[in-house]
Amino acid sequence: MSAHTSRHVPDDGEDTARLLSRTARDLPAGRHELHKERLMARIEQEQRMQVASPPPATTRRARLTRPAIALPALAAAVAAAVVTGTALSGGNGGEGGGAGHLATGPALTTRIGAASPHGVTQLLDQVSLVSAPDDHPAVAADQYVYIESRTADTFIKTVGDRSSLASHALHTRQVWYSPDGTRGWLIDPAVNDSPAGETLTLPDEQGNTPVAGLNHPSYDYLAKLPTDPDALLAKIYDETEGHGNSPDQEAFTTIGDLLGESYPPPALTKALFKAAAKIPGVVTVNDAVDAVGRHGVAVARLDEGSGQREEWIFDQRTHVFLGQRSVQVREVGGQEALIEPGTVLHTSAVLRRAVVDGLKEVPSRAG
Repeated sequence: MSAHTSRHVPDDGEDTARLLSRTARDLPAGRHELHKERLMARIEQEQRMQVASPPPATTRRARLTRPAIALPALAAAVAAAVVTGTALSGGNGGEGGGAGHLATGPALTTRIGAASPHGVTQLLDQVSLVSAPDDHPAVAADQYVYIESRTADTFIKTVGDRSSLASHALHTRQVWYSPDGTRGWLIDPAVNDSPAGETLTLPDEQGNTPVAGLNHPSYDYLAKLPTDPDALLAKIYDETEGHGNSPDQEAFTTIGDLLGESYPPPALTKALFKAAAKIPGVVTVNDAVDAVGRHGVAVARLDEGSGQREEWIFDQRTHVFLGQRSVQVREVGGQEALIEPGTVLHTSAVLRRAVVDGLKEVPSRAG
């Protein structure tokens, strides 16, 4: 989804400003908020650890960038881990992954599904028919969008002069956000240490209230986007110009972000699928597995710059959206030569998406 380059967790506080600057510069639009959120949480955690017990100076960990979905205030990523092409599960043991209290395990891997340029428009047309049912509720000003998912990712771990791939354990992520994007709550052990989570209500500690856009869309913002597929795609290309490894890849990534971790109105959801069918290089994948082991068919696009294929996974029979994942399908050079084809850099499964009346309210399983 983006130019996947390694990210180093700073060994001390003086590297923080440089790292934040580099991260913001390297990441394409639509990923800044999530990576900043995770990075700051990890920096704060490591600084607390340094005060109590300084970590060994020889240990560094570089995370691979991963598909990230920017929500109104911050990001709400969905995901889970898959190992060797069946139900995915993160490891339970080993060294901590530097993200909350998550344990680490081996790199996530999968069988690479066969891709075909045929049938993309037909599949996306079928998906659009079931993606926005008539009972899809609107969100009132005093309500919240709730999204619950399972997520995991692979990263490069460096100890001394040796680097290897590892993964963060499969975990649950819950996020609530208001339709205007200024109020919210996040529970995610990869981001915060407290089981109770943390506020996403704006303005932030610096007094900033981001203006809603494709990079951090609120429900109210989405409701105002054009629903003509050609006009919508033109707007996406225009607003993401200069980001990512190519305009087409960035457009595909942006649509995936909007489909996966936001709550588009029905007409916009249909338009997003129809717009995606117009992007050059989009293919179907005959078999893809989401984070909780559900097999489906995928709409995907290969990022030629990184060798990674971004996949949107749908139930093969009902065409309901299941989740997303990023799979390495081509070899690369440099430190990332460690990332062999079949490595799952990020995987997700959406478990629940609903409208609720209160902040931190969890809908019933039937909701």
